[in-house]
Amino acid sequence: MEPVRSTHELTGVQPGEIPFDDLLAAQRPTIYRGMARDWPLVRKGLESPGALIAELKAWDSGRPVVGFTGPPEIEGRFFYNEDLTALNFRAEPVGLAAFLDRIAEGLDDPAAPSLYIGSTDVDTFLPGLRAENDLRLASAALGGAVPTVSIWIGNRTVAAAHYDMSNNIACCVAGRRRFTLFPPDQVANLYPGPLEPTPGGQVVSLVDIRAPDFERFPRFREALATAQTAELEPGDVLVYPALWWHQVEALEPFNVLVNYWWNPSPGFIDTPQTTLLHGLLSLRDRPEHEKQAWKALFDFYVFGPAGAAREQLPEAAQGALGPLDELKARRLRAQLLNRLNR
Repeated sequence: MEPVRSTHELTGVQPGEIPFDDLLAAQRPTIYRGMARDWPLVRKGLESPGALIAELKAWDSGRPVVGFTGPPEIEGRFFYNEDLTALNFRAEPVGLAAFLDRIAEGLDDPAAPSLYIGSTDVDTFLPGLRAENDLRLASAALGGAVPTVSIWIGNRTVAAAHYDMSNNIACCVAGRRRFTLFPPDQVANLYPGPLEPTPGGQVVSLVDIRAPDFERFPRFREALATAQTAELEPGDVLVYPALWWHQVEALEPFNVLVNYWWNPSPGFIDTPQTTLLHGLLSLRDRPEHEKQAWKALFDFYVFGPAGAAREQLPEAAQGALGPLDELKARRLRAQLLNRLNR
């Protein structure tokens, strides 16, 4: 793969000093070196994989988690079969302690199966763990949002490039992680796969970024020109904005990451993914001249300044064009349901 530039990085910054608003406005992924190095989990991981596994077991609630298992030949890349009609791994409920034992048994085996526990809620499945292993971010610093805190555990695994709908704070706890990041406008150059099924709930790039096939995916060279790479050591923290594409490679026999997802939009605002699906249903296959006309309407009502479409209206007449609140959101949702259930 052609070289990509390194992500912006800083040292000596405390979690409460992260300028989240500025970082998101500038669309600037940033590494904060050593921000989580004092976590007991990080220290256990530096001691040995066995020490960290024992620590994680001590916090296990006993509730089943979802474990991904892939054969050795996928080389950790949880992806599709050859014709993209099914996945190349199985996902099933597992006991966390037993799954950790499976990982431990294969630490020295280069032919071990690929094993992965992804996006598992820390407070639900490892209650109490955050008491001493937490960035302790104030909600106000995140635009009033309360983050979702998850843990990711596995051996040498690869999460194919995808995007998330929330902003992300990724804390490398054990092992090393390599993030390869692409800005949202590179979607066409990343050759997205099917809307369903997907390996982890989000559309993924079909390009194997570790060994790209430029004959099959020629536009990927353009994506590479914009790419950033973030190499994380234990205790390092990476912050990057929502909708940035990212491939995540776990580079050691045992790897653990804790992440914080947050989005400052109020909970009554629907996910734009719903809008995208509705757009496929209602807009994509219309004549080009109609699509361009609808694009102008969307620019006016949706993508332009929030107040532009209502500035000529008195407040009492603004209706759904006024500032969105929970009541207006319920009314809009009811209107949409009535129209969809025709």
